[in-house]
Amino acid sequence: MTHLHFDHCGGSIQWNKDRTGYEPAFKNAKFWSNKDHWDWAVNPNAREKASFLKENILPMQESGHLNFVDKPTGDFAETNEMDFGILFADGHTNKQMIPHINYKGKKLVFMADLLPTAGHLPLPYVMGYDTRPLLTLPEKEKFLNQAADNNYYLFLEHDAHNQIITVKHTEKGVRLNQVFTFNELFN
Repeated sequence: MTHLHFDHCGGSIQWNKDRTGYEPAFKNAKFWSNKDHWDWAVNPNAREKASFLKENILPMQESGHLNFVDKPTGDFAETNEMDFGILFADGHTNKQMIPHINYKGKKLVFMADLLPTAGHLPLPYVMGYDTRPLLTLPEKEKFLNQAADNNYYLFLEHDAHNQIITVKHTEKGVRLNQVFTFNELFN
């Protein structure tokens, strides 16, 4: 889970057969979060309380399938030999995880809510749901420069028209370069 807002973890938990409780939607699934974000979500602030639904979150722990990743230091610290890594960002919500994987020679980054759509590329365009928008700005700027410098492929979760994009440096800052579908890149 990049973070535990309902639109990112909803669907992971479902009613049990007799609707007396909850169970994982996929019985063998393992849920991954990080301890700082978990604590933030189960003790929500007034701003995010409506986004952290206990019926989506607590059954993950109750199932015994909840795991926590360690917070690595540095940008995109590799978490294992499979070339998977996580960037932690705090502007949208505390310790949101931005995962990446290197696959077929390309770094694919799942943007979660650091960059929800291509329309959010200009630095001042941040989400109204960001808890600390002035922190999102430098996090996004640093990441977008790194993405342009290294030709990252950015998977946009909330964009209905642009599934995966690359970005480039322009005189107006980092902007859209190319748009792809997943099938175009990896088939």
